[in-house]
Amino acid sequence: MSMMADEGGVVYGGVDTHAEVHVAAAVDPVGRVLGTESFPVSAQGYAALLGWLAGFGKLARAGVEGTGSYGAGLARFLAGAGVAVLEVNRPDRQRRRRYGKSDPADAVSAALAALRGQDCGTPKSADGTAESLRALRAARRGAVKARSQAGNQLRDLLVTAPGELRAELTRPDGKALAGGALASACAAFAGPQAPGPAAMTRTAMASIARRWQQLDQEAAALDAAMEDLAAAAAPDLLARTGIGPQSAAALLIAAGDNPARIGTEAAFAALCGVSPVDCSSGKHERHRLNRGGDRQANSALWRIVQTRLQHDPRTIAYLEKRTKEGKTRKEIIRAIKRYVAREVWKIIVRPTLPPRHDSPATSHLTSQNTKTQQNP
Repeated sequence: MSMMADEGGVVYGGVDTHAEVHVAAAVDPVGRVLGTESFPVSAQGYAALLGWLAGFGKLARAGVEGTGSYGAGLARFLAGAGVAVLEVNRPDRQRRRRYGKSDPADAVSAALAALRGQDCGTPKSADGTAESLRALRAARRGAVKARSQAGNQLRDLLVTAPGELRAELTRPDGKALAGGALASACAAFAGPQAPGPAAMTRTAMASIARRWQQLDQEAAALDAAMEDLAAAAAPDLLARTGIGPQSAAALLIAAGDNPARIGTEAAFAALCGVSPVDCSSGKHERHRLNRGGDRQANSALWRIVQTRLQHDPRTIAYLEKRTKEGKTRKEIIRAIKRYVAREVWKIIVRPTLPPRHDSPATSHLTSQNTKTQQNP
């Protein structure tokens, strides 16, 4: 079902994305639904969806759900066609409980969100170094997880192995081999031997050990590739104390390939989950911990802070100062994470923002504000 918009009028689109079918909706500037339609997930389907939306009038912008998953391909297609794309959230659960849930209803909700411009954001373009790092990091995470599983299997088999095999895999100080040393010793075991628990345990451990070594080499190769990409994308970031290749990769992935979409350092802090959330009520004014945001980026900031608390004199001095003021260690770490987020934003995001043209009357205020932003 569809109705025609005024000729030459402006329309807003919304798309509820799925693995095989996308459902689109179009609304006019006052929120009236012009129509809903389903399209296959393919290049031809994307073109048909865009043509269908454009048939109602000039497409001002489109709200797309799941631009980081099922809607990634459509978002790239629309952006390449010159359409302003917004990432919209799913309808809240309370509304779904009241009015039910359907794909056309979700598409209409996305279109209305694009019309209002609320609870929306510019999606990641996913067309550069950050997307490459994301793919490599996903592969590395799988390799490291599988390596840990293989190491656990080796340890468990060693616990229940016959006494002579356990003695063979014991260090001179009486402790059992572990990690890479255990894998190297087990991988050197001979091939199939006579049937028996001891021989078959050796065969099993040799198989798992070779798998561990292969996964270890794979993880090392992915680490090297990620370090090269991160160093090329943000050399100043890796030059800062406590920021290694993995932390840099997590922060670059969070910022995306179009970091200019993050207009302020407060927005980047919120993206990383290090901005305090206001939860004041009545006479009580307080803030609580932000449990949202990109948790991988949040974890990277935590690792950076922990390293600086051990090796950076300025951070150590800040810890001592705030401790004397009565702050707990957790509170101090949260504050330092917020400072580090500001520092990272200046390196990754600010250089990509369009230059500001301050008037002579306000330029001195900008310079003063910049001087007062000091990191611990």
